[in-house]
Amino acid sequence: MILASLLPSRRRSTAATTIAASRLRSVTRTHVGRVRAINEDRVFDRAARGLWAVADGMGGHAGGDIAAQRIVDSLQTLADRPTRIDDDMIEAALNAAGRRIHTEASGSTRVSGSTVVALHIEQGAGMLLWAGDSRAYRARDGGIEQLSRDHSLVQELVDSGALPRAMADRHPQAHVITRALGAMPGAVIERRAIDVRPGDLFLLCSDGLTRGGADPLLPGPAGDSLDAVADALLANALALGGADNISLVLIAVDHAPG
Repeated sequence: MILASLLPSRRRSTAATTIAASRLRSVTRTHVGRVRAINEDRVFDRAARGLWAVADGMGGHAGGDIAAQRIVDSLQTLADRPTRIDDDMIEAALNAAGRRIHTEASGSTRVSGSTVVALHIEQGAGMLLWAGDSRAYRARDGGIEQLSRDHSLVQELVDSGALPRAMADRHPQAHVITRALGAMPGAVIERRAIDVRPGDLFLLCSDGLTRGGADPLLPGPAGDSLDAVADALLANALALGGADNISLVLIAVDHAPG
């Protein structure tokens, strides 16, 4: 993104909680990839609060990795509160992290910032919040839909009709993003309300997972286990070269037991 070993080195976690009439299960993976020296990605998984995120830092060691960690730290502080959290509070926490990243990078010649994609599910309703090209997908009824829209130069070219979508990933400026928390003051976080149904499977990921342009292949949660799906997604990204850090969160929405 502008502005190694294989699977045994991955970091992973698994969590589950019950909200309203649905049970939420989630797993995470993050991997440095086959080319980069450090992992500038961070994942956040608090299923008990219905909150997940992926942050993809930019700026190299002591830049991008710290920026992404600032986002996770801010969400962690919010999720640790004993009271209810809402979507406005999540956006405020992300904006606070962006301001801190920008302040800490002031005076440095190196750009520091991070993309983010976050999902909040409460009482059968969801809110997606993002900035940059980290993505959110939903698998439902045998199909898959990209829920987020990249904040990137090539996405703007595609939207204007200047570039065919099939050529977007091969464009020489494919990894130039137009929004990132901390890289500029007041980066706008986009929000999208989404419906959530039992049987849905959500994927949050950094762009290292979607290199190559194709949407990831996601079965329904009734198929392979979440761990197996996460491992397969990571292995596929590595097989395609692993040129970037690779991170993902999978969230399955099941009927609550009983």
